Amino acid sequence: MHRPCAALPARPRTGTLLITLLALLASSLVMLTASSAGAAETLLSQGRAATDSSHEGDGYAASAAVDGNLTGTRWASEWRDPQWIQVDLGATAALSRVVLTWESAYGRAYEIQASDNGSDWRTLKAVTDGDGGTDELAVSGSGRYVRMYGTARAGGYGYSLWEFQVYGTTGPPPATGGAVRVTGSQGNWQLTVDGRPYQVKGLTWGASVADAARYLPDLRSMGVNTIRTWGTDGSSKPLLDEAAANGIRVVSGFWLQPGGGPGSGGCVDYLTDDAYKASSLTEFAKWVDTYKNHPGVLMWNVGNESVLGLQNCYSGDRLEKQRNAYTTFVNDVAKKIHTIDPNHPVTSTDAWTGAWPYYKRNAPDLDLYSVNSYGDICGVRGTWESGGYTKPYLITEGGPAGEWEVPDDANGVPDEPTDAEKAEGYTKAWNCVTAHRGVALGATLFHYGTEHDFGGIWFNVVPDGKKRLSYYTLKKAYAGSTAGDNTPPVISGMTVQNANGAPAGREFTVGAGIRDPDNDPLTYRIYLSGNYATGDKALVEATWRSTGNGTFAVTAPERLGVWKVYIQAEDGHGNAGIETKSVKVVVPPVSGTNLALGRPATATSAQSGGTGCPCTPAMAVDGRTDTRWASDWSDPQSIQVDLGERKSLRHLQLVWDPAYAKSYEVLVSDDGGNWRSVYSTTSGNGDADDLDIAQTARYVKLNLTQRGTGWGYSLWEFGIYG
Repeated sequence: MHRPCAALPARPRTGTLLITLLALLASSLVMLTASSAGAAETLLSQGRAATDSSHEGDGYAASAAVDGNLTGTRWASEWRDPQWIQVDLGATAALSRVVLTWESAYGRAYEIQASDNGSDWRTLKAVTDGDGGTDELAVSGSGRYVRMYGTARAGGYGYSLWEFQVYGTTGPPPATGGAVRVTGSQGNWQLTVDGRPYQVKGLTWGASVADAARYLPDLRSMGVNTIRTWGTDGSSKPLLDEAAANGIRVVSGFWLQPGGGPGSGGCVDYLTDDAYKASSLTEFAKWVDTYKNHPGVLMWNVGNESVLGLQNCYSGDRLEKQRNAYTTFVNDVAKKIHTIDPNHPVTSTDAWTGAWPYYKRNAPDLDLYSVNSYGDICGVRGTWESGGYTKPYLITEGGPAGEWEVPDDANGVPDEPTDAEKAEGYTKAWNCVTAHRGVALGATLFHYGTEHDFGGIWFNVVPDGKKRLSYYTLKKAYAGSTAGDNTPPVISGMTVQNANGAPAGREFTVGAGIRDPDNDPLTYRIYLSGNYATGDKALVEATWRSTGNGTFAVTAPERLGVWKVYIQAEDGHGNAGIETKSVKVVVPPVSGTNLALGRPATATSAQSGGTGCPCTPAMAVDGRTDTRWASDWSDPQSIQVDLGERKSLRHLQLVWDPAYAKSYEVLVSDDGGNWRSVYSTTSGNGDADDLDIAQTARYVKLNLTQRGTGWGYSLWEFGIYG
C-alpha cells in the first residue's frame, strides 16, 4: 500500500517560471517539427484514455499526463521499478514522435512501446541514459496503444510526467506492396488491395519453388491473381518474388499439427504443450516480420484442417477441449501477427464448415474464415447463412469431387470422374463462390501441381506439365476466354476388359473413344498405379501395344489387387487428355487337376489366433482363397502335402498372403524321408508364384528359410497340378 501524496516528504522542484519556459520551448519545437514532418502529423494522445501501473493518489492518475496541462497536473507512480503509463489512441495509428515532459522524478532507463491490443507489446525506442527535462523521441511503427515502460528511476522517488504526448497519423501505414483489407459490413464485404477491390481468382501452388519462374507466367495468362501455399519460411522468398513480378499475390500459410485433416499424424496437446505453441508462435512471427512488406503477400493463413484432424488424436470430451484449445491458439497467433503486420488479413483453414463454430467462439481476431470444400462446395453458402456468422470467407481448396466423395466402382474403389466431369466440377465450384456475393471473397482452387501420380491425375490441372481440360475451364472462368487456344484431346467411354478379373502377368484390353478438337495427331501412353494394391501412388508406364481404333493390349502387373490403368493422349502442343479405370488383378488360372486339393497337409507350426485364424495347413489345400495357412513368426518353417501316391507333376502355384517367403526351396519325395530339391529362390516377392516343375513324386514340401515381412509365412493356396 502506498501513502497519500500529502504525506510525502518535500521534493526538490524546478521553478515554475523555468518550467513554463521549457514547456513553451517544447511546444515551439513540436510545432516546428510537426510542420517539417508534414501537416498530416497530429497530437493523438491528448484527452485519450490513459492507464498506469500505479499512481500516488487520485490527483496523480495517468489521465493527468494527457490533459494538455503542461505545468499544473502530472502523473506520479509509486517509488519502485518497473512502472508504466499507457494511452489508448482509440484506433491504430502510424506513430512518428513521443514527447515526455518530466517532472524532477524522471526515468533514467525506459522504453517506448506500442501495441495493437494492449497486451502484446513491441519496443519502438529504448533509452538508457535519460537526464530528465523534455525528451523528444522520433519513433517508427504503428499501434493503438503506446506506453512508457520505466525500468530504472533517476532517484529515490517514482516516475513523474507533466505530459505524455504521442504524435502520428491515424490508420496503419501502407505496406510497401499496398495494404490489404477486409472492408464493408455484414453480408457486404470485399477484399481490397491498396484501396482497390480484389476478388481472389486462385489456385493452390504445387510446383517447386525452383520452377516458379517457369510456371507463374502461365498462371498469369490463365487470369490467376492468387496462389496459396501451406508453409512459409526462408525458402518462400523466391516464390514471393516471382509472384510479385507476375502481378500475383500469395495466401501464405503456416502449418500446425495435426494438419491435413483425416488420416494425418503429428498429434499435439493444445491444452498442455506450451513449448510447441511458443515455438510455433515465435517461428510464425519471425516470417511475418520478414515478409510483411513484401508485395507478393496477400494474407496469412494459420493451420490447415486441424480442427477436423484432431479426431485422429482424441475423442469425446477430450476432443472438444482440444478443438477449443486449438482455435484459441489460432487466435493467439492472429493477434500476434496483427501486432507485427496490420496490413494483411489473417485467416485459418479447415476441412469442413463444422469447424467454423469453434472459430466463431474462440478466434475473434481472425479477419475472415477459410474452408477446403470439394463436392459439397455449393453447400458452404447455406452453412454460412444458417450459422449466423459475421465474417466473410475464402475457399482455400476446392474443385471436382474427391475420392472420399464419389461412389465406389465394381472393384470397390472410388470411381474417378472423367476429364469432362472434373472440368464441370471446377465450373460449378467457381459459380457457387461468385454467387455468394459480398461474403465469399474468392477461391484458390486445387491444384496447380505437376506431380504425375495417383493424386496428380485426380486433381492437378498440369500433371507432368501437361495442360488438361480443367486448365482451360479455369482459364475461361478467370480470364474470360480461351479463344485461339489449342485445347486437349478428349477421351470418353473408357472400358477395361476383364476389369473384375485380369490374370496377373497376362494381357487385358483397354479401349476408349479419343478425339482431338484441333485434329492434331496424337501419341499415347498407358500407365498403371498400385495405390489401392500396394499403397504406392506413383504411375509407372505399362507394357502395352496398340491394337487399333483406340484399343490397347496391356500386360497386367504380377502383384495381385486392384490397380488403376490410365490412357494418356498427347497432342504435341503441351496438352493431354487422361482417363482412368480400375482393374482387379487376380491369380492366373491353371489348367489341369489340382492334385493337392483336400489332401493331408502338415507344417512345422500354425497360428491358432489372429485375423482369420486358426490357420491350419489344411486351409492351404482347400481350394479357397479366403482361408490360409499361417506359420509362427520365425525362420525356418515348412509345409508339405501328401498326394497319396506317386503322381506326375508339371506345375506349382503358390498364392501368398502378404506374409510371403523371400527365400524358399521346393523339395519332392517318394517316401517322405528322402528329399530332392527341384526349385529354389532368394528373391521371392509374394502374390502368386507359378512354377513349372516336371517331376514324379508322392510328397511335395516347401522349405521356407527367409521371411519377406516381419510376420511368419502364410499361403492362401498351395496348388500342385498334374
